[in-house]
Amino acid sequence: MKGDYQELVDEISALLGAPATLENRDFGLIAFGAHDSDDDSAMDPVRTRSILTRKSTPAVRAWFEGFGITRATGPVRIPAAPDAGVFRDRICLPVRHGGVVLGYVWLLDAEPGPSQGRLAAAMEVAARIGDLLADEERAGADLSRAFAAVLTAERGWPSDMALAALRTALGPNADGLHTVVCVTPWRGDAPSAGTVASAAAIAALPKSESLAVLVRLRSPEDLTPAHAAADRLRATSPAGVATPRRGLAELPAAWREASTAARAATAQPKLGPVAEWAGIGPYRLLAALYHPEIDPVVAPLLAPAHAELARTAEVFLDNAGQAGRTAAALGVHRQTLYYRLSRVEQLTGLDLDDGEDRLLLHMSLKSAKL
Repeated sequence: MKGDYQELVDEISALLGAPATLENRDFGLIAFGAHDSDDDSAMDPVRTRSILTRKSTPAVRAWFEGFGITRATGPVRIPAAPDAGVFRDRICLPVRHGGVVLGYVWLLDAEPGPSQGRLAAAMEVAARIGDLLADEERAGADLSRAFAAVLTAERGWPSDMALAALRTALGPNADGLHTVVCVTPWRGDAPSAGTVASAAAIAALPKSESLAVLVRLRSPEDLTPAHAAADRLRATSPAGVATPRRGLAELPAAWREASTAARAATAQPKLGPVAEWAGIGPYRLLAALYHPEIDPVVAPLLAPAHAELARTAEVFLDNAGQAGRTAAALGVHRQTLYYRLSRVEQLTGLDLDDGEDRLLLHMSLKSAKL
């Protein structure tokens, strides 16, 4: 389908004698025509950024939308604004379907500009683009629902039916190599898969306040597409990436890995902002053992009033009980460290010289962060 968009964009470029770019309604780049001009102003900062990063900034989007392009049914001429990085006048052809704007075709404007007849012909091509975008949006919505159903269905026949529906929706790509990305927290609707390179499906899971992304891979050793998708979507939220798998049968397991890795990145920022399941170490085991109820022996230490004592105990255990390294990491005197550790023992009743007590405390402190 990307090839269809490119052909239609090239058709508009030929009609109007100027290179065109096609963006979706979120200003994500879909296709662009060849730029063979020697005029440096043909590639101003806004146009260059759109092509190189496949998106525009929120400020650029707001500026262009201020000219009414979201409501327009015909070409909109937009003047240059050098201060905003727009060095040349533009023509925007809104791409609509069923009265709803789905995208925009952008061209550089110049005197005398294209005739009304050619603009009308270009709008007819834009309408064909709108039909394609609408079909893709409907297919994407079905795919997102099927993907979400696989991740949330109960075991047994509900899971089998959900997998069958997703396999049908993906077609031949269902048997390919995939991984799953989790972005959390996520509130709101999921973006369309077409806005994220290599994303086969994207689903928002409101109950877990997470976004799930099914990412196509070329090689199990190269997770670059997954990291790129996570960076494109996560904003300030951490993200997790599952172990690559071929086919769909293990998608629920992949989702558990991705969501655990995302929570690990929240608990331990040095693992993030995008954490791979293979790289989160003991959090893989902690996730399997995780229980929402804190061990009653350790619970008093996790009260807000004792946050500094809990941090001291965790750093002490992270440093294998070495007082010198712990004091240096905390920036305190050894005597202060020993006092805090004695308070930890008093609150919990645990003996920090006992290996099993130290194991219980360490696991509880790490697990509480998940």
